[in-house]
Amino acid sequence: MYRAEFIKHRGAVRIAVYFKNDAQLIARFKKLQGAKWSASLKVWHLPNTSDYRKRFRLEETNNLVANPINEAHEKAKDDFYLWLKSKRYSKSTIKTYTEALKIFLLFYIDKDLQQLTNADVIYFNNEYILKNKLSSSYQNQIVNAIKLFFGTVQRKKIVIEHIHRPKKEKTLPNVLSREEVKAILEAHTNIKHKAMLSLIYACGLRRSELLNLSPTHLDSKRGVLLIKEAKGKKDRIAPISEKILILLRNYYRTYKPTKWLFEGQLIGEKYSEKSLENVLKQALTKAKIIKPVSLHWLRHSYATHLLENGTDLRYIQELLGRKSSRTTEIYTHVSTKSIKNIKSPFDDL
Repeated sequence: MYRAEFIKHRGAVRIAVYFKNDAQLIARFKKLQGAKWSASLKVWHLPNTSDYRKRFRLEETNNLVANPINEAHEKAKDDFYLWLKSKRYSKSTIKTYTEALKIFLLFYIDKDLQQLTNADVIYFNNEYILKNKLSSSYQNQIVNAIKLFFGTVQRKKIVIEHIHRPKKEKTLPNVLSREEVKAILEAHTNIKHKAMLSLIYACGLRRSELLNLSPTHLDSKRGVLLIKEAKGKKDRIAPISEKILILLRNYYRTYKPTKWLFEGQLIGEKYSEKSLENVLKQALTKAKIIKPVSLHWLRHSYATHLLENGTDLRYIQELLGRKSSRTTEIYTHVSTKSIKNIKSPFDDL
């Protein structure tokens, strides 16, 4: 079973098709000409052609096609973008919030902004978020955008204090064993690839933090790495060992980076996120690790291994650049240092 409807995506009317998250169905859908996946809308979509309209039994008189642009909504989104920019939010945050608001307003494309109420937010959560089986974290992004927009740019009927957030799943961070980390970091012979993955683990970096490093951020005399304008626009430092410094010196002599510590094919061009993800994928293949490891797993593993080595949680919080100690305490649930000392009653049977 599937459900199809018109959507407006990047200024064009497209046909969104909602169906079960099944590998075979996705493979079949991808073979359709013009089929694309929208990471922001979380849906597969197709060009708005007569053949596809007939195939998915859609009428061209659909409201979204007849009135694809709500000028008041467009202006509101532009005002929100400018407000976020003036507040110096990061580019990624601005993109996330504006895309989230766009989805909410698109859902109510025929409704006046001034008439939107808290009941409309609840209806949206049920009819869009839950019906399409979207995650609570994605719902939380939408809530953040709605609360910020209606609390600043659009002060109208919606009472932001009454907008509820989804209940968070209590998931544990994914952690690799030290042996698995070593296998991943030693998989590449290319020194740039080895240096990038090693530095993420050695200093507990986020992907963006690694790619935003410049050669001047390395202070070998003090043995620290300066991480500029990380999440929340906060600077922090992380200790960097002589072992990783030796690797980075060898890398520097080979590649001689200028503006960014890790540059792309062109001098002065930042290494891309997609290329970095491919570097990890190749390392996993070479290390014969079949787990769905992401770059963030290395950061989680860094924190967990520090804890198992006896590092105080307060220091780990500072090293990770975390605001709250609660988010750092979760690593106590995945550390095996104390758990291994617990004897199961099964052993006494």
